[in-house]
Amino acid sequence: MSIHGEIRNTAVVIRRPEVPPPGRRAVLAGRVAALSATLGFMPLHIVWAAGIPLFADPELFRPWHADGGGFYLWTLTALAVLPAVHACALIRPWGTVFPEWTPWSGQRVPRRFLIAPGYALAAALGGYLLLAAVLMMAQWDSPDAIFSPWTGVYGIAQFALWVPALAVATRSYARRTRIWG
Repeated sequence: MSIHGEIRNTAVVIRRPEVPPPGRRAVLAGRVAALSATLGFMPLHIVWAAGIPLFADPELFRPWHADGGGFYLWTLTALAVLPAVHACALIRPWGTVFPEWTPWSGQRVPRRFLIAPGYALAAALGGYLLLAAVLMMAQWDSPDAIFSPWTGVYGIAQFALWVPALAVATRSYARRTRIWG
């Protein structure tokens, strides 16, 4: 190979540096965030969306469910898939380079596509976590509460895992991909 070929190959490597793989902690965090969104959040919401008043007062649940609560729960459940896919993208190769089946096959995923939503979602879920804690304490013995206060305890614990895991996975992705500028 000529010196010109070596220079050309070196220039390509410099322009397109490889992104290091995520560390074990980041992979664990990404998996915890994805599982929190799916196995932690979705099953109970699917039960409620189907009209089953599990851990709820049936007399208060049924009218609330019929008056739009069911649609709300189905929407939340469907939307929970997005943060699960996002958490996986933070730790998988297809989060750095678009997969072959996309129209952008082989092109880099812009960093902001994953970093900005990751931090925004972690902040929003953290705010929701604080709000849920306050509401749970305020409505603990309320006769107007539709759901058992223990569902709040479960939800707070689940969100307490989800928020930092998503933040750790996002931070790892931001650090690993910063070589791209």
